[in-house]
Amino acid sequence: MTTRRSFVRSLFTATAAIPALTNHALAHVVSAGRAVDGRSPEEVAQDEDFWLEIQQAFTVDRTIINLNNGGVSPSPRVVQEAMRRYLEFSNEAPVHTMWNILEPHIESVRRRLAASFGCDPEEMAITRNASEALEIVQLGLPLQRGDEVLTTTQDYPRMLTTWRQRARREGIVLKEITFPVPPPSPDDLARRFEQAVTPRTKVIHVCHITNLTGQIFPIRRIVRFARERGIESIVDGAHAYAHFPFTRDELDCDYYGTSLHKWLLAPHGTGFLYVRREKIPRLWPLMAAPAEMDANIRKFEEIGTHPAANHNAIAEALTFHEGIGAERKAARLRFLFNRWAGRLGKLSGVKVLTPVDPAQSCGLASFSVAGADVGKLVTHLWEKQRIIVTPINHPEFSCVRVTPSVYTTLGEIDRFGEVMEDLVRKGLPA
Repeated sequence: MTTRRSFVRSLFTATAAIPALTNHALAHVVSAGRAVDGRSPEEVAQDEDFWLEIQQAFTVDRTIINLNNGGVSPSPRVVQEAMRRYLEFSNEAPVHTMWNILEPHIESVRRRLAASFGCDPEEMAITRNASEALEIVQLGLPLQRGDEVLTTTQDYPRMLTTWRQRARREGIVLKEITFPVPPPSPDDLARRFEQAVTPRTKVIHVCHITNLTGQIFPIRRIVRFARERGIESIVDGAHAYAHFPFTRDELDCDYYGTSLHKWLLAPHGTGFLYVRREKIPRLWPLMAAPAEMDANIRKFEEIGTHPAANHNAIAEALTFHEGIGAERKAARLRFLFNRWAGRLGKLSGVKVLTPVDPAQSCGLASFSVAGADVGKLVTHLWEKQRIIVTPINHPEFSCVRVTPSVYTTLGEIDRFGEVMEDLVRKGLPA
């Protein structure tokens, strides 16, 4: 288990060569090393002294309350400085410094990501985001006219668009199941997939956690049901990895795609794709790769010239994440969710659409206000209160999505709760 002391040592090592990082900045990171070992994640989640030191590792604008970290999150200072250092070094002589020196370091990043996810490094491709990772699978799987792909109406729009393009172009059949928010139970979610499968079903594509309400799906049950019937399983983990702890073995899926600039706090434009090793040769890459790479996970990284700085700085984000501790991080995010949701859920006309059950949710959650125009509500929060939240206008429901992060203060969460209480009771100003 990573201790606070080893966390601090690792951050010193990671930042030792960064001239721009001041002692003052490092002092905030050092203070995060106070002893919390032996205390439960739930206890540490409420230790504001501990989280204050973590908060000081960021360069965010505190005149804004940013509760949309699910879209893209700020990186801590140590990640920003590492990326800046790599970029500056790249520009000394890119054909040498970037291609010959920095690019090979992607293998170290691959090993660390694979260890964190719990897979073989030869099953881990580093991509630019979850969309790229998932579209590699969606567009690379061999499917025939009439083959069915099963997903939900609440999957990410870009992924639905990708399947719909294949349906228009190749004649595959996309079937989208619905489910209520919140659902009755995880078993109900699994049964909806099981009941929708037909002999023509070739792929089940499911969110690990939805981007709309933060509903966590019973992935292992769905995946095992699929495998028993020879159905491929693609898991959209854009909002799951580094949000709450899990490993590949707990999911058992064939393919997994995620972004790293959300909950891992890595540089913007980073992600990964996991492909079960025996599935690699049959899956076509988005951009052409030579035949000798057919069984090589790196064929999915054949995208032409790209910066090495982005993917190399993932290493610092991993160090930061592991130093906090995945369990402590998830407990803090759930604590913040319960803080605002418990307050708003008591108000007449407010419905929290995300289950409080920790098996079904973490830090991403949504709520609706009866009769409220979501767009106007979100605009008011930004223009009058400088609070950033996410408007969700889905064909089946409208809501407001709230996604704090580890740098979010209790005062910011309480301010959001206070403002919402006032708006619900008095209504939006004309």
